[in-house]
Amino acid sequence: MFSILKSKPSLAELIPKEFVDIHSHMLPGIDDGAKEMKDTQFLLESMLQLGFEKVITTPHTMSGVWANTPETITEAYHLVKKELPDLANKTKLQAASEYLLDENCIEAANKGELLTLKDNLVLVELSFISAPIQLYDYLFELQLKGYKPVLAHPERYAYFFNKKEEYARLKKAGCLFQLNLLATVGYYGKEVLETADFLLKNDGYDFAGSDMHHKKHLDAFHNKVLCKEKNKLENVMKQNIRFK
Repeated sequence: MFSILKSKPSLAELIPKEFVDIHSHMLPGIDDGAKEMKDTQFLLESMLQLGFEKVITTPHTMSGVWANTPETITEAYHLVKKELPDLANKTKLQAASEYLLDENCIEAANKGELLTLKDNLVLVELSFISAPIQLYDYLFELQLKGYKPVLAHPERYAYFFNKKEEYARLKKAGCLFQLNLLATVGYYGKEVLETADFLLKNDGYDFAGSDMHHKKHLDAFHNKVLCKEKNKLENVMKQNIRFK
């Protein structure tokens, strides 16, 4: 076992040149990511060291938990640019949001108020407890308003583990999939790793993201890649060039 792990690359070693990270939590004090500006500084500096060329940070927008708005996110983003101008420039820092897919998200979409990753691509997540009953209605309504949903970390929703046919249904409904890179080193557990491998094998992923929140996430990038579909993992990361 030791010899097998020794031969495997770390996740950090697989980061491609010109990698654009489309999912992280770098803005201080507005969600469960960076708490203070010093945390933002440390994490952004570390992402540069990993080889990230650009960071599109995506604080949570989740009513009743992290009730962010375009205004709170923009304010925090400009504060980072003001206090860490060189670092913000080096990371080509941009800000969007990760939206919980619910009625509030749809209401914001109806008003044209969603912060997108690029063009009409909007990062959405589901509850980890259960998918919304209106899931496919919400996806339809988003697209009706001109948005293209990018589902964050589909491999992490336990209620899909034994219903993998739902992934094909989500793709057919117009959803793009974003892989959490740490899933491939087993950070979230065996079942998440296996589900990530399943989606990689079946060409389910469109993009990848770090979902970086804190130092533990950063440290895990130096763990060995455990997924079987290493070549497909590398190809998915390269697809983030779309956001350059």
